[in-house]
Amino acid sequence: MAAVTAAMVKELREMTGAGMMDCKKALAATEGDMDKAVEFLREKGLAGAAKKAGRIAAEGIVVTALTECGKKAVVVEVNAETDFVAKNEKFQTYAADVAAQALNTTATNMDEFMAETWAKDTTLTVKEALASQISIIGENMNIRRFEQVVEENGCVVSYIHGGGKIGVLIDVVTDVVNDAVKEMAKNVAMQVAALRPQYTNNKEVSAEYIEHEKAILMAQIMNDPKEASKPEKVIQGMIAGRINKQLKEICLLDQVYVKAEDGKQTVAQYVAQVAKENGANIEIKKFVRFETGEGIEKKEENFAEEVAKQMAGK
Repeated sequence: MAAVTAAMVKELREMTGAGMMDCKKALAATEGDMDKAVEFLREKGLAGAAKKAGRIAAEGIVVTALTECGKKAVVVEVNAETDFVAKNEKFQTYAADVAAQALNTTATNMDEFMAETWAKDTTLTVKEALASQISIIGENMNIRRFEQVVEENGCVVSYIHGGGKIGVLIDVVTDVVNDAVKEMAKNVAMQVAALRPQYTNNKEVSAEYIEHEKAILMAQIMNDPKEASKPEKVIQGMIAGRINKQLKEICLLDQVYVKAEDGKQTVAQYVAQVAKENGANIEIKKFVRFETGEGIEKKEENFAEEVAKQMAGK
């Protein structure tokens, strides 16, 4: 049996990202065979991934990928348990690989995506490759969602904010694709990241949503004796005014453009300005906005306690 040296442990750790003790055990179990040790860790990871599956993975990053022609893009959210791991180079490289896979996938849902062959290692599925990464990185991980955007009559532009906290895709229908138009789309993507609109334009807002909001506003007015005493026509006018103000906040094209010098120009007016300057017909067709961990209930844990548990082998 070959002696396991510190140099061998270091090499295996650099190759796999696994913990030092795990690398030492793998080398001991495989009599110092590096290739077999890698397989040993992978096998152990596939078995051990289930043990970590109950942990909440609410941190992570959002990654985008685009085709060279700029007509197709994808945004992906990959989660981990801690922000520390989310900033890890191995994790970020893996997330970029997931985005590359999602850019070319024909899957229409996560189950189909997880079942398809992993492009980086065709002996594995996407799900199996994820389990392998869980063993290497040492935390529960999850490919939460992805969305493709294809625009044959224009381009798709992406923007990543905060090192992967937020990712945005902008679908632009345009007969002119140049640097100025792309810069405009990037600015609009930054607007989406910052102001979190719910709709592209007010035509997307359902009648049910409007009626629901009107009912809430009416209840608010009726609970204020001073406002409730006003004539019905005035009350209806107040409600209409508040609804219009709300739509300007939640509809991207109606929002005030954050870079507007006069503080009044809307996003729609900014897009029209760029279109005129470039002799183009431009329409912001849609946007996709992913924010890391949105909607996931995060578990608050005592970090010192967690470290103590790991040191105790629990």
